[in-house]
Amino acid sequence: MTRINMGLVGVCLLILIAAVSAQNTYIPYELGGDNYYTMYGSPDISASISGTDEFERGDTVSLYVDLTNYGRILGFKEDLTPEDPKEFSLAAAELQEEYKKPTALGISAYLHSDNPQIEVKSGDQVIQSLKSGDKTESPLKYTIKIGEHAKAGAYPLSLNLSYDYQDNVRVQASKLVTSGSAPTLANYQVSYVYQKANQTVPLIINIKNQADFIITDSKGVLSAGAKKAEVEATYKNIGEDPVKDAIARLSIFKPFSSTDDQAFIGTLAPGEERTVVFRLDVDSDATPKEYGINSEIKYTDVNGDSIISESMKIPVDVKAVSASLLVPGIIIFIIVVAIGGYLYKRTQKKR
Repeated sequence: MTRINMGLVGVCLLILIAAVSAQNTYIPYELGGDNYYTMYGSPDISASISGTDEFERGDTVSLYVDLTNYGRILGFKEDLTPEDPKEFSLAAAELQEEYKKPTALGISAYLHSDNPQIEVKSGDQVIQSLKSGDKTESPLKYTIKIGEHAKAGAYPLSLNLSYDYQDNVRVQASKLVTSGSAPTLANYQVSYVYQKANQTVPLIINIKNQADFIITDSKGVLSAGAKKAEVEATYKNIGEDPVKDAIARLSIFKPFSSTDDQAFIGTLAPGEERTVVFRLDVDSDATPKEYGINSEIKYTDVNGDSIISESMKIPVDVKAVSASLLVPGIIIFIIVVAIGGYLYKRTQKKR
């Protein structure tokens, strides 16, 4: 009996090679055939960030993610005992297919953030398959936008995975053909049963400690034609790091001009604020309305590097020249001219 079984195993191995090459398709046949084994196990996908996980607030960056499949076969049971050469061949062919169970198929990976400071701009990334023990050949790439004033610290992300995997295999053949160099299974067919699975894998990115600025208050109501009119702005450091040698500067455009468009701030600790004054000239033909003048802060950070902040707008309201001031001015001018003319005539008469 032992010699017969050993011989059958040899035949099975030869047939197995032919059987596997005969069909290897994701699309299943109609369910049929015999089920010799039930395998236990499934894919188990892990994710990790490839490259840096630390970014700066206000940036739009690329996040690279590797997937690794740690799924494996946990065990199996025999459902049907083969009794003849054909059944031994079928059982061997099925066993080979059953070992593909931990392979994840058609993986869809969606990156999600619950924090409004982190916006994922990319959609799903798709991978055709990932075998047990394999890692993605190239990382998945996601584009994320970090809030302009996002606080420093760790931000969790969720990578939602969905995929199919092979749950069971059934095999069948009409007969075992032993003529020729190697035995073959005639009309060999495989039926696959697939299951869907979902996984959520946590990821974490970090936002660096930095200085960060906002304008907490401003004063700027100017008249068309004004010269060296004052505009005040109060800057606050809402970041985590102090700064030194800070200078606030404006980006001037028409109808404004200035030779005093920079203001020294100096040292500004986290939570500290300082008010500075700029002086602007306004064109006489300036359109009365509210303008937004861009400002920025150039400073030295804790590493000694020279940094320029994000742009911040200072609201400036330009008013038309007031008629209440214009009319009295004209009247005074006329009176002065009249008095001058009168005095001139008297002087001429005396001569």
